[in-house]
Amino acid sequence: MLGPENPETGVKLNGADGISLALLPLPGANTIQIADEFYKRFAEIKKTLPPGLDLYIGYDKSKFVRASVSDVRMTIGIALFLVILIVYLFFRNWVLALRPLLDIPVSLISAFFIMYVFGFSINVLTLLAIVLATGLVVDDGIVVTENIYKKIERGMGIWDACILGTREVFFVVIATSMTLAVVFIPVIFLQGFTGRLFREFGIVLAGAVLVSAFVSLTLTPVLNLKLGKINAQHSRFYKSTEPFFVGLETTYRRILAAFMKRRWLSFVILGTCLVLIVVFGKTLKSELAPLEDHSLVRANITLPEGTAFDYTQSLVDRIAQLEMDSISEARLIFAGAGLGSNGTNSGVVQTFLLEPNERVATQQQVFDRLSRMYKRFPAARVVPIQEQTITTSLSAGRQLPVQFVVQNLDFGKLQDALPKFLDEARSDPVFGTIDVDLKFNKPEVDLTVNRLKATDLGVNVVDVSTTLDFALSGRLYEYYLRNGKQYMVIGQVDRTERNKPADITALYVRNNAGNLIQLDNLVTMTENSSPPTLYHYNRFKSATVGATLAQGRTLGEGIAAMRKIAKKVLDGTFHTELSGPSRDFAESSSNTSFALVLALLFIYLILAFQFESFREPFIIMLTVPLAIAGAMLSLWLCHMTMNIFSEIGMIMLIGLVTKNGILIVEFANQKRKAGLEKKEAAFEAAAARLRPILMTSLATVFGALPITLGLGAGAESRMPLGVVVDGGLLFALILTLFVIPVMYTLMAKDRKPVPTMATSDPHK
Repeated sequence: MLGPENPETGVKLNGADGISLALLPLPGANTIQIADEFYKRFAEIKKTLPPGLDLYIGYDKSKFVRASVSDVRMTIGIALFLVILIVYLFFRNWVLALRPLLDIPVSLISAFFIMYVFGFSINVLTLLAIVLATGLVVDDGIVVTENIYKKIERGMGIWDACILGTREVFFVVIATSMTLAVVFIPVIFLQGFTGRLFREFGIVLAGAVLVSAFVSLTLTPVLNLKLGKINAQHSRFYKSTEPFFVGLETTYRRILAAFMKRRWLSFVILGTCLVLIVVFGKTLKSELAPLEDHSLVRANITLPEGTAFDYTQSLVDRIAQLEMDSISEARLIFAGAGLGSNGTNSGVVQTFLLEPNERVATQQQVFDRLSRMYKRFPAARVVPIQEQTITTSLSAGRQLPVQFVVQNLDFGKLQDALPKFLDEARSDPVFGTIDVDLKFNKPEVDLTVNRLKATDLGVNVVDVSTTLDFALSGRLYEYYLRNGKQYMVIGQVDRTERNKPADITALYVRNNAGNLIQLDNLVTMTENSSPPTLYHYNRFKSATVGATLAQGRTLGEGIAAMRKIAKKVLDGTFHTELSGPSRDFAESSSNTSFALVLALLFIYLILAFQFESFREPFIIMLTVPLAIAGAMLSLWLCHMTMNIFSEIGMIMLIGLVTKNGILIVEFANQKRKAGLEKKEAAFEAAAARLRPILMTSLATVFGALPITLGLGAGAESRMPLGVVVDGGLLFALILTLFVIPVMYTLMAKDRKPVPTMATSDPHK
């Protein structure tokens, strides 16, 4: 990029002159396919390079995509193993433990078929849905198998056990699956950024759950019948561990009986959970998504307006050289001068790091080190930037995370208020570096032609303009060939004769008589400053204030601080907006909050329809505050933030946690139809459903455990979703087993006993 046709830009790679090329995929294009084809061409080009030239790849997004997809596949395998382990530990029968190997593939293959029908690609979010589905699709099968297994242990024939056991939990399976699927309806139909991001995730996960319900009510009973023999002699491991499970149930019955005598404790627990939700809702930090380690730190460099290119180039080279000497984790350092939107006074240094497994320091640690290092260059504003995990535009990775737009119809008011706003922002501890796109320090030279004198000297004003164009513009006029090579004809005087504004007046123009007249005799020169660019946002004159965040601060805190400054400094004639990553954050927060409320409403309506009651769904919905409080507590304990992944996890958690309430309430209804009193029915239902509740909850928890532990590339962003699901489920699991039976005794409607019908085996 450095040559006679453009002498005001330059690129260096590890200190050597070079050129740069960016390959950008079109919307909807397959990044992996493009990368594969690129690497083929890249290898061919390298073979044809002359000695002394070499090619380097700075940043390749396809590598990150490949690593993420590969690690998600590994996560699926780990989740499958953990789910099978949980099933085995409860049933202690390898036939039953390995049966999910038949159930899970059917549901997951169906999920891939759904992706094919809807035209979805295999990407990080669809594979994340598959990982979570691995733990979810076995839940219904566990409920059916556990009920069948229990009846066989009590002496019932395997045929009767399969039919009656499936029939008893038919409603539960349908209700729980519909509940979990319906929570994604608001997410699927959300517009904007959040809808585009999680639509595929919601459809794939909901589809897998619905297919699993069908599989559990059809394939699961058949497999239990054909693979049966589960009433055979129990293994030694079963006999040695069964006392533990019997003791667990006995202890639960004893504690539950004592708890039901002190029913007021349920209101204390629910009230405490509501308080926790409010407290953590205010104290938890918020951001769009946790930063992932992309092995890249970018620094935008801005010098004062009018800075010569040579000085910009030397400063950029000094910064790059300091990084080469100080940053051992750097793989390649790209330094470009004159590449920014501001022209010769701007530059960029991109530090491409070694892969995460090849270095000790994290990207954040390198970023912090560079931030301190850049303070050694007070002559320029050097702003380090980490690429955002989620971006909605090609330029988003170059933007500062906080983007606050100040607008006014009166440009003078905007010019007066902007310095005060910037002073407040620079003194705020939330921010690191502050910058603004609207500047007023671009030096200009205004030339005024003395028309009377020019006419007397026989000079036309157009001739003056043409002379300046030829001397200063650097315009390409023609090509010519010499010795088989093509050369350019560029109109421009030598750099030494155009460095100072006064050099303009030393130029000559030819008059109508053919004589040369010095411009000093014709023009008056005035130096001033003005904005290099005027900006508009929604038709208002605007200025966008950008900021990096201080260490430990989040995007939510940055936006809140900007709004506080705006309220303090700006009057009622100003309008403010968010842009870039800040706008994405605000949009995602409002969308997910709306989806959360709508999901609660949908679940309540679905349960009211299925239970034919408005009371019992409300009892089941009491599990939601228990789970949300547990999720927020888990985020706080793990020092994580509220972000788009944790918010989607909470929406998903609503559907997951209601399963436990449905199991208890539906079984209690069956007990009451059989003639038990309300309190006794609630007690027996909770005790009888203890094992399936534990199994399904732990299967889901262990299925999401690889996500919670942050295994694989890009796991930093997905971890909050796993923490929310696992923490919320475990917290709600413990409390649900006590709160729901008590609330059932207080709120459930009265039911009349219904005679039961026996089922016989036609093959006997």
